[in-house]
Amino acid sequence: MKYKSQKVAYWFFALSMVLLILQIVYGFIMAFAHAGYDGLHEIIPFNTATATHKNLLVVWLLSGFMGAAYYIIPEESQRELVSVPLAKLQFWALAIVGVVAVAGFHVGWWEGRKFLEIPRFLDYLVVVDILLFLGIIFVTIFKGKEKTTTEMVLAMGLFFAALLYLPGMIWFDNQSVDSFFRWWVVHLWVEGVWELIMGGILAFLLIKLTGVDRELIEKWLYVIVGLTFLSGILGTGHHYYYIGVPEYWLMIGGIFSALEPLAFLGMALFAFAMYRKGEKNHPNKTALYWTLGAAIMSFAGAGLLGIAHTIPSVNMWTHGTLITAMHGHMAFWGAYAMMVFAIISYAMPLMTGRKLYNTAGSSYAFWLSNIGMIGMTTAFATAGVAQVYLERKVGMSFMEAQMAIEVHFWVLIASATLFTIGIIYYVINFFQHGMPTDEALVENID
Repeated sequence: MKYKSQKVAYWFFALSMVLLILQIVYGFIMAFAHAGYDGLHEIIPFNTATATHKNLLVVWLLSGFMGAAYYIIPEESQRELVSVPLAKLQFWALAIVGVVAVAGFHVGWWEGRKFLEIPRFLDYLVVVDILLFLGIIFVTIFKGKEKTTTEMVLAMGLFFAALLYLPGMIWFDNQSVDSFFRWWVVHLWVEGVWELIMGGILAFLLIKLTGVDRELIEKWLYVIVGLTFLSGILGTGHHYYYIGVPEYWLMIGGIFSALEPLAFLGMALFAFAMYRKGEKNHPNKTALYWTLGAAIMSFAGAGLLGIAHTIPSVNMWTHGTLITAMHGHMAFWGAYAMMVFAIISYAMPLMTGRKLYNTAGSSYAFWLSNIGMIGMTTAFATAGVAQVYLERKVGMSFMEAQMAIEVHFWVLIASATLFTIGIIYYVINFFQHGMPTDEALVENID
């Protein structure tokens, strides 16, 4: 750790860990309900569980991204954050809004729009919180000694993520129009600007972990940014097939969806090319594994499994089924969750001075969580294919088909248990590091 203000990142990382565990709890509630054991229905109905599960995912990832920015930006800009008190205020504002939103879901206070369920009043608080965050980040960059490509890509990703939140706040009486602009938020986040955030964090970690020249890594970063915008923006069209938009979106969505895996393939090739070129034998192998693992799993989950069901001739059958859950789980895990884990694994030893990497626990965390996620994805895929056949070829009703595929959710639960054990190992390792300390400033200049 080179700057005292980087310690602010710890609080965002800690919030991510707590919210991740809570998200997993709600995932188990949903999985048991799918398997026929919905014993908590009177207390936590399925629609409440699924809204909570999905929104916790968004909040813990955003908290991780913010923590990453607060750690990376001072080091790239070569100066302290402009205001640590404001950064701490922004943290508590984010945490309070997240807690209020989750509590609200349990008393029916929500909008009912998938991924954007939080009430409109909280939307405005989110905007204020994000503006404060962006102000701290951009003023720090402006006053910094250096303005690197890595920090600018990361900052632009965060800025556009905030900007694209706004279309989801506009009220439309027409459901098709509302759905059209809702995808501006959901799709252009996860298949657009979040990829810029991922690319910025990936570039920073590869520079630190491999020792490859910054200029070479940042040239690759330009390629990834180009591929992201080439495919991601018009690839939004694959969500428009069934909401009443003009027919030309079928062609646009199909063509550009087919190009979207190129951005993730570029990231995977980029990461491994830099790793092979690297001459630096960095001691933190755990952070390196999470970094390279994110490149592989994002290509598999977001790239290959995405294209597997978004082309029109396939999506006409798979739309709205568990095939989407197959793609979504591995895509979010590989592209974003693993990248947050990578930056946490890199930053925590440097902030605390406790080098608790390359331990048995950190190894179990990596392998068990990834094997568990592959098992969960396989279970979703099998259940989804069976669902498509039973509902859309045989003609079973939705509930009859759901009962027929319950057995697959026991495989899902077993895999999720393995995944959860890995996450518990990771969270334990995180808190074993303890709190950041100023003594680490001297000991861990990287």
